[in-house]
Amino acid sequence: MTGIANIRELATRNMRQSGIYIAFVFIVGLFAILSDGLLLSPANISNIVLQYSYILILAIGMVIVIIAGHIDLSVGAVVAFTGAVAATLVIKNGLPWWMGIVAALVVGLLVGAWQGFWVAFVGIPAFIVTLAGMLLFRGATLLVLGNISLSPFPREYSQIASGFQNGLIGGNGFDAFTLVIFGIAIAGYAFSQWRSRQARVRYQQAVEAFPLFVLKIVLVAALVMWFAWQLATSRGLPNVLIILAVLILVYGLVTNRTVFGRHVYAIGGNLSAAQLSGVKVRWVNFWIFVNMGFLAGVAGAVYSARSNGAQPNAGQMFELDAIAACFIGGAAVTGGVGKVSGAMVGGLIMAVMSNGMQLMSIDQSVQQVVKGLVLLLAVAFDVYNKRRAGSAR
Repeated sequence: MTGIANIRELATRNMRQSGIYIAFVFIVGLFAILSDGLLLSPANISNIVLQYSYILILAIGMVIVIIAGHIDLSVGAVVAFTGAVAATLVIKNGLPWWMGIVAALVVGLLVGAWQGFWVAFVGIPAFIVTLAGMLLFRGATLLVLGNISLSPFPREYSQIASGFQNGLIGGNGFDAFTLVIFGIAIAGYAFSQWRSRQARVRYQQAVEAFPLFVLKIVLVAALVMWFAWQLATSRGLPNVLIILAVLILVYGLVTNRTVFGRHVYAIGGNLSAAQLSGVKVRWVNFWIFVNMGFLAGVAGAVYSARSNGAQPNAGQMFELDAIAACFIGGAAVTGGVGKVSGAMVGGLIMAVMSNGMQLMSIDQSVQQVVKGLVLLLAVAFDVYNKRRAGSAR
């Protein structure tokens, strides 16, 4: 097989995923040009990480919900509710800052268990349960806060979302620690890809030509190290990026390498077959929503730390941003398809578009129109791929 044919095969093997990355590169390049390079400045890249981290955290949980064939409309209200509980305990009652974080996580787990019970064991569709949850927890937020905002948090709490790791091992005009961490991450990625390629070879599965494999690793390494350099020359490694990286790594393993992950895909792909195969569908669905509640609690802690307080209207439209990130990132509307990495790219596409349009001073109403069109095109692309695959058979 020639190199050109191999490249074509790599691009078309999974058009849904390859199209996402092509679109991401195109959008970044477009807004970089339209913003006269401001989009890719070190300070702005650091701001993108800080401003959209909680959406990416929500998207990790949401993609698992969508893969299983469900939807969750309540996560924005849960973000507000968990942040309100943390603020009430820490700011109003004077408890230690870490107890606010623990409370946000525990409340998120309880909310997830509540909604998981109605979906999994009572049998009410997730759309209805989480729509009710959106109203219920938005109202609970107002009750907890008494319709007023609470601020500020102690410095330790706000550092969760606004702090940086900088100067730990020195650096002249840049943070060496940031570069080292990203260098280790690249080494781990290269080793993982090498092991995966060797496993496919052993099982006589198709793999890309070795020069293309090396080229892929080099391109990814160059892109990641460029991103690391931008952070290192700005304010260093954001604390919230460390949290996000750990979540991506853990949930990437959960969805791809565990029995629970395989069961989630099985339920979304073919519910009847999953039931006949012995999958405990009710319990899997229950834990899917418990997990979503937990991640909403994490996002609530991060968002309240970022805003340095809790507001009654916090989390507005977060659920739609998270859902859009998943669908733009390649998740199928009918379930059974999706990846954590794809949801992250979809979230970054939304983040770059929002940030780029803000830098260009585009009106908020126009921004909403553009986001809606992008989401519609992403779903249309998914439908087109399915029809194309069906006709190919």
